[in-house]
This record gives sequence, structure tokens and C-alpha cells, in this order.
Amino acid sequence: MTMQAGAAPTVTAEKPPAEVSATRGGEKQGAAERITLGVFIGLPFLALVAAAPVAWGWGLGWVDLTIAVVMYFVACHGITIGFHRYFTHGSFKANRALRLTLAIAGSLAIEGPLVRWVADHRKHHRFSDKEGDPHSPWRYGESVPALMKGLWWAHMGWLFDEEQTPQHKYAPDLIADPAIRRISRLFWLWTTVSMLIPPLVGGLVSMSWTGALTAFFWGSLVRVALLHHVTWSINSICHAIGDRPFKSRDRSGNVWWLAVLSCGESWHNLHHADPTSARHGVLRGQVDSSARLIRWFEQAGWASDVRWPQAERIDARRAV
Repeated sequence: MTMQAGAAPTVTAEKPPAEVSATRGGEKQGAAERITLGVFIGLPFLALVAAAPVAWGWGLGWVDLTIAVVMYFVACHGITIGFHRYFTHGSFKANRALRLTLAIAGSLAIEGPLVRWVADHRKHHRFSDKEGDPHSPWRYGESVPALMKGLWWAHMGWLFDEEQTPQHKYAPDLIADPAIRRISRLFWLWTTVSMLIPPLVGGLVSMSWTGALTAFFWGSLVRVALLHHVTWSINSICHAIGDRPFKSRDRSGNVWWLAVLSCGESWHNLHHADPTSARHGVLRGQVDSSARLIRWFEQAGWASDVRWPQAERIDARRAV
């Protein structure tokens, strides 16, 4: 299979070449990987829990807040525009520079290697809220206890599942691209960069170790934890509650109060009704910053063939 630099991703049934098989990892998650995952989830979460008392006792400076907000939305849009709308669903075509930039920006969210993220999400759409879905909150049934257990599973429990999505089956197009394969394999590097940028900037601005430490706390730990839980909430909360103005094969819903922090991803019902749409917030008043940025990329000539929602297409998907 060949891949044009600016082409949108396409799922195929090709088997990966032998030399790239290591990129897929395995189909089993080892104990060491689960322990590492626990550390990278647990430490930022503890910082998030401590954020309120720390802000109350010592305050939150403008430098730390600016660093945290900028890093949050760079990584968030890297996930929503890059990993999700572009690499997973092919909502638009990107030139090579934008393609690589989106791959790296999404990796700064520390949500796993690009190829694995895309494979998991494509499998989610294939089996959404049915047997085979990696993270449906309805996995254990519809009773209150079952739903509580399912919400935990959909939010983060599934990340520790020993069974892994076969990447060669769900993301062969990405495996076949040497540059994307390399970026995915260098996930450890992007994790390091993502964690070190805030303290480096904070230390240089304040010219102090204290400034570096507080920037690390807010811009690295708290920022990563908040972004993780917002992203995971799309899997859990947005498949359990929310308005459903459009017809879909699952229980995806719109949760308005997550819209800004999720960069437009919480308009989840339309997304599952029309997965390749570049805009998720299609109704009046639905804020979708990811769609706005895609529009700017298109105007700049960096993105093309954008799959903007058409009025008749939207109307055809409205729930009766």
C-alpha cells in the first residue's frame, strides 16, 4: 500500500510488512506496561486532587496559568483534530507539515502512541456500545450497579485490559507510513517533552527553581490529569447521558458542559451519527473550537477536502 503525504487516512485490510511488526506492540499488555501506565495516570491525578488546596494556600500565578492553558489546548487540539478527526476518521486531507505537526501535538497529550490510539478508536466505532467495544459504559448491563461498574471501565479501567486492539487490523494505513510510524514509536520522547516544557518555560521566565517547580505542578501534572479525564469522559459520560438529537447506532449523547474543555468533542451524538464530519457541534450555540481551527487550516491552504456537514445530511440524521 502507498500513502500520499497529504491523503486522509483510509482503513484497509492489508497486513503490515514484517519489518514494522514491532510497531504494533503485541496483542497482550504486559505487567510492566500496566505498571508504567498506572504511574502516568496516578501521579497527575494526585496533582489534580491537590490542585485546589495548593491554589488556596499558595495561589496560582499568571505565568503558571498561561503555561498550563497553552499546553492544555495545544495537546487537546492535537488529540481532537489530529488523532481523532484526521487520523482516525479522515475528516480532511492535510499537507505533510500539518500531518506531522498534528501527530506530535496529539502525542503531547500523553494518551498513548498514535497508532494504538487510532486503532482503539476505530474499533470503538465498529462495535460502539456493543460487544467488542473497548470502552462502553454499558458493558456490564443497565442496572445502576452495572452502569457504575461500566462507567469506571469506560472511563479508565479499559486502559489496563490485557487484551489489546490489533493495530495491523485497525490502523494498517498508519503502520505503512514510515514518518507516522516513527512518531508513534517515539511516544516516550513526546511524553518527556510534554512534561519538561512547562518547568523549562516557568524557570526561564521567573529565573528561579521555584518557578520551574510550580510550572511543573500546574503545567505538567495538573494539565495532563485534567486533559486525561476530560478525554476519558467522552468515552464514559457521553455514552451514558446527554441529548440525542441525531440517530445513531449507539447511546452517544451531547454533554454541553464538557464542550469547551473537550475542544468540541462532547457534541458526541452527531459524531456517532456522522463520524467523518469535520464539525461535531453543528447546531446553533454549540461551541466547537476544533472545527474552527480546521477552518483556519483550510483557509491557509494546509487542509483540503474538508468534510463539512451539509444541511440535508444533518436533517437526514435528525431523530424523529
